[in-house]
This record gives sequence, C-alpha cells and structure tokens, in this order.
Amino acid sequence: MGFFLFFFLSLLSLASSASRDHHKTFIVRVQNDAKPSIFTTHKHWYESSLASVLSPSTPAQVLHVYDTVFHGFSAKLSPTDALNLQTLPHILAVIPEQVRRLHTTRSPHFLGLQTTDSAGLLKESDFGSDLVIGVLDTGIWPERQSFNDRDLGPVPSKWKGQCVTTKDFGPGSCNKKLIGARFFCSGYEASNGKMNETSEFRSPRDTDGHGTHTASIAAGRYVFPASTLGYAKGVAAGMAPKARLAAYKVCWTAGCFDSDILAAFDAAVADGVDVISLSVGGVVVPYHLDAIAIGAFSAADQGVFVSASAGNGGPGGLTVTNVAPWVATIGAGTIDRDFPADVKLGNGKVVPGVSVYNGPGLSPGRMYPLVYGGTGGGDGYSSSLCLEGSLDPVFVKGKIVVCDRGINSRAAKGEVVKKAGGIGMILANGVFDGEGLVADCHVLPATAVGASNGDEIRGYIDSASKSKSPATATILFKGTRLGVRPAPVVASFSARGPNPETPEILKPDVIAPGLNILAAWPDKVGPSGVSSDSRNTEFNILSGTSMACPHVSGLAALLKAAHPEWSPAAIKSALMTSAYTVDNRGETMLDESNGNTSTVLDFGSGHVHPSKAMDPGLVYDITTMDYIDFLCNSNYTINNIRVLTRKNADCSGAKRAGHVGNLNYPSLSAVFQQYGRRNMSTHFIRRVTNVGEPNSIYKVTIRPPSGTVVTVEPEQLVFRRVGQKLNFLVRVQTMAVKLSPGGTSMQAGSIVWSDGKHEVTSPLTVTMQQPI
Repeated sequence: MGFFLFFFLSLLSLASSASRDHHKTFIVRVQNDAKPSIFTTHKHWYESSLASVLSPSTPAQVLHVYDTVFHGFSAKLSPTDALNLQTLPHILAVIPEQVRRLHTTRSPHFLGLQTTDSAGLLKESDFGSDLVIGVLDTGIWPERQSFNDRDLGPVPSKWKGQCVTTKDFGPGSCNKKLIGARFFCSGYEASNGKMNETSEFRSPRDTDGHGTHTASIAAGRYVFPASTLGYAKGVAAGMAPKARLAAYKVCWTAGCFDSDILAAFDAAVADGVDVISLSVGGVVVPYHLDAIAIGAFSAADQGVFVSASAGNGGPGGLTVTNVAPWVATIGAGTIDRDFPADVKLGNGKVVPGVSVYNGPGLSPGRMYPLVYGGTGGGDGYSSSLCLEGSLDPVFVKGKIVVCDRGINSRAAKGEVVKKAGGIGMILANGVFDGEGLVADCHVLPATAVGASNGDEIRGYIDSASKSKSPATATILFKGTRLGVRPAPVVASFSARGPNPETPEILKPDVIAPGLNILAAWPDKVGPSGVSSDSRNTEFNILSGTSMACPHVSGLAALLKAAHPEWSPAAIKSALMTSAYTVDNRGETMLDESNGNTSTVLDFGSGHVHPSKAMDPGLVYDITTMDYIDFLCNSNYTINNIRVLTRKNADCSGAKRAGHVGNLNYPSLSAVFQQYGRRNMSTHFIRRVTNVGEPNSIYKVTIRPPSGTVVTVEPEQLVFRRVGQKLNFLVRVQTMAVKLSPGGTSMQAGSIVWSDGKHEVTSPLTVTMQQPI
C-alpha cells in the first residue's frame, strides 16, 4: 500500500502545482535499448524527447546522462512538463529529486585491527591494497598525510577512473592512494543557481570537512602523531590503510542532490570501485523512487558493496534511513574513549560533561557567575537556545551561560555566547536528546551535559536566584580518558528501527564506531565548523552515523580483499552474523539516550567484529533474482521493478519464495497483524553457504522471542565441501497480545548455528501490530 499511496500523492502534488509552474529537477528512467538509430548519442535523443514536451521558449537541457547503474537522464522541468514527459512511450518513470543531508583515533584498535596483528584481517588482505573505495561526500583535501602513497604499488590495472583537475585541484592532487576524484554539481546548480566560488570550490576539493573525515576513516594511512587540539593523541589510521580511494563530490552548501548522487554512482561503478561509502540520507520513500536505492541496486548487481549511514534521527523509533536490503545500513556506537569536561557548581556538586577545548581556559580554582540563557529577558525561547542575536550582553558578560540544545548547531551556540561577552557555556540536552553526549571543538570554554543534569543545573540556578548567594560554576577539562566502561554503547543519535518501508527486513544492519571519532580534516575549515573559527588542525573529532558508515566501508574492502569471490551480500552476511551484542562488561549493550539495555531495533545484528567476520563459517548469500522476488512479494509492479533493477521481472514465480520475509537475509523479522486472531504463525526459508571447512556439522541453538514457539528443520546441517549450500526452515508460532488500536509490541530472540568453532547468529524478531 505504501508506495501506491506515495506515488499517487506525488502525481497529485505535480498536478496541483502545475498551475504555479515551479521548475525542479526530475530523474527520468528510459527503456533500455530504445534509442532510434537517427540519434548519434543518448543525450541527443533525450534532448529531443524533452523538446517534444517542453514549451518552445524552454531549453531542453539535460543535466546528467546515466548509463551504468541507471538508464536515463535528469533535467529541470515544470510539473506540467514532467507529466507530459511521462506520456511518451519510451519513458518508464519520472522521479522527483530529493535533497539529502550529511549524517554528521582509537577505533581501529577498539575493533581489533592493529598493524602488529600478523594473523588478523589486515595481514590476510595485505591491507586491501588492490581494492578501491569510492566515497560519495563533500570531496577531499588531498594534501593530508592520511592520503599519502608511500610504499603503495601501482594503481590497480582495472581502474578506469579519472582525476578531474581544476585551478584549485591540480594535476598532483591524485597519487597512488587517491586514484580518482570527480565532482557533480549540475543538480545542485539547477536548483540553487550558479555556485558562489568564493565560498566553495568547483572541484573535488573539500570546503566542508565531512568528506575528508569519512574518507580517512575508511582508508586513511597510518599517521603519527595525530590529535585534535591536543585531544585523542596517538596514531590515526583508517580501516583499510592501503586501500585506494576515489572521491566523488556530491554534497554542496545546500545539500546533496539526488541527480548528482545518481551520476556519482554511475561514474563510480563504471570507474571500477569495489566499495561505495555514502554518509548521507533523506526521507524514506519506496525503493523505485529512491535514487540511492536505485544506484545501490545496480552497484550491488555488478559486485560493488554499498554501505550507507542509518541517519542521526535517534533515539526515536522508525527513524532509520537508507533501508534497502541490498544496502548495508550502519548505526553508530561509542568506543572506549571519551573527553570528560565536568561542571563544578557553587553548591559543591560535580556534573559530568564532555568537550574538546584547548583554548584560553577558565582560571583554576575560580568560580564564575552562572546564568540560564532563557531567563535573560526578551524572547525567552530564542535566548534559551542561544540563537544568533538572542542574548543580552549586559546579562551574560563575564558569565558561564547555560544553553539548551536545538535549532542552531552546538558549536554555533558557543559563538553566540562568546559574541555577547560570555566567558563559557554549558550545553544542555533536551528531553528528546536524552543523556547522549557529543564532544565538540568549541570556540570558548564549554561542555555538554545530559538532559537530567541540565535540569539539575537549571534547578540550581533557579534556587540560587531565590537565595542571597547567586549561582556560580566552573568547567574542569580533563583531557582524554581511555578504557571507558561500558563500551560500546548505542549512540543516542543513532537512528532506530523498525524499518519504515519494509518492516520484515530488520534495519539498521549493524553498528560501528560513530561517536567522537578522530580523522583527517581540511585546511581553512575551523574544527568547530563555525565560520569565525580560524583554527587549523590536521585532524578533527566528529560524531554521527556518517562516521560509523566508512568504518564498515573499509572493513568491507578488507573482507573483499581476503575473499575476492564473495558477493556484496556475502560480505554483509559475514559482518552481521559475526557481530556482538555485549559490551566490555560482558552485558548487553546499553542505549546511551536513557541508560537502559538496547535492543535489536537499536543495533540490528550487533556491533561489527572484523576478525570474526573474516571467518564467519556460513554466509547467507542473495542473488539479483532473490531481490526481484522480494520486490514482487512486496507488491511492486513490473514497471516499478524495471525502473529499479533495469530488468524485465517475471513475478509469476515469486510466490515460490513465499513472502517478503523469505528474502535470504541474515536476520529474520516476523510481523503479525492481529485482526482479532488469537493464534498466528509464519515460516522462513533460509539458505546458507559453507565458507568454512569441508566436512563440518552445524547444530542449531534457538533462543525464541518471549511468548513464541520457534522450531528449525533440520536441527543439524552437514556440509561435505566448501561452497555447498543447504536450506533450513524456521517456523514461528505466537499468540495475540493485548494492544490498544495502532499499538505495537516487539520481542527478540535469535537462531545460532555452531560447528564448535564458528557461531553464526541471526536475530529473530516478532512484532505484533493492532490495526487502528
């Protein structure tokens, strides 16, 4: 039902706005091999198609031509033009463009990847030296030491890409490490006009920092010493330090535009990348209307592993993005390092906080006047958030100011306080943010505290104002702390399931380090991201699922190097079935937002475990036809499937696959609509491939979700050879639970296959829904 409704509303929106005739970018899917011979190029044909429906005064301008992961083009059209174009016989679909946003070290050590590990994943794959990771992001700062090419062999012979040179990205920008660099801005400029080249580069060069950071997480070289403003001192290294990088700049000051993202997918696959890393996302829409899902499908079909960030919409449910089953969807966890900066209040209480700040400090032993921005007169709402121009300098001068989180960036609040004459800032989480803390490179002495501690500080200010002793405080910066317990913890911001498009596919797939991650940073961009911040640093500490995603991209390159025969689905299966769910205390990982035990809706299959992923024992492989059966059983039309897959689907045999949940996915998710029924049941068919030892016997252990009966047939899988595939059947029986209309209940368990050496774990969730 979901995508029919979305498509109907899209057409309705086009029709209703047709009279206003606003132009926007559309991605147009054209029939394969339908080009008439009179046209020398596809572009000429597409321009002719446009000219046939456009008014004579409107130029037929094609923004991008797609021919590798997609067959078609993008163009700026009025809603009327788009509707008319859709009537042409060779046009399969006209898709409205979506604007995406960025989902914005010790992590190799924390993951068990060290240079001295002679028998581990790095050794096995020679650090992934023949693999190419394509990073679709804000570009790259090529001069960083993280991208040096010392001791690297020749560029892989399969590489067909290019290094686009411009006045600010010269011929020497690429090397044997950074072997490709391109930029895509036609969609951006079609929507926003010609770019301002005084504030951003028309080149692959990074003016934001996000792309440089993510690229170095995936494949940065070993750099020592590395730190940010003296914090996190040590060796910086990416996941696959010898893998090659190709940077595809698709994100600009106004966002990341679908037409440009799809063009980058098209180029990356044609260039010969092995992995695509994408730390951006947007609204979840049906797969055939989602440019990222479309590009990723054809990439996976051609053997390219695609990892994407799950989004930073947590801790609320149904916030996960990039949910297509052929994409590895990555949430974020903490590592065992933090940057404590505690608040000492005038009443003697010490409140924990975090910060990365090394500028002129607060005088040791001195207590400073403490105020809450929201009580400073004027618009209390704006001043509580420390928005630009909202603080009264008379009220805040020489004081530490408490600012609530929200609306403007965390670091920008500090700039507002500093401009108004404040001496320091305490950034307090709101209720929705919970207790999750992010360390920022602030422009003045500042720290971040959780929601409950923010309430306590505001309460102290309020009570002190009623007494004769005004509120005072100071901030105690304690540098870098290692060996933090518990770790990992699911980051508060990490987007959560269930999957809003296909609840039968559990998302996110896994989590990886994403909180306070040290990685490379460009010149001319202050570490706080605030325009007035003129500090230069070679590395910066950032947080987000944006940082978690390239960890998995690099790991995928290492796994592909160690197992060249593995498909993208097999690599993802290895990462999922070997993931762990317990922290360094030996207990189930916690949820940072509330301190409670986290669930599979938070972490998917668990936290990645690279060394175990290299030798998973069994994998759940998925073919292109399996995905097509999945789409058929998801009630996508033949035309929609063709738009998405570039293949002529036959859904007549799909019912043999049973139902949506029978996609051969490494996790299992049963969804029951109660409709007054008391007893309900379903089944899953799964097929595992032996990638361990010949003559191995796997026995099943079932941990059924609460209130269910789960059986597996057979209970033992006997493999004679490597590469052998065997099927098993999982039956799930459950009884109705009491729910209010529209209510949902989820219980989780697992199915584990073990041969004594390997443990192949699949989470099993059972969701009960009460219709409204």
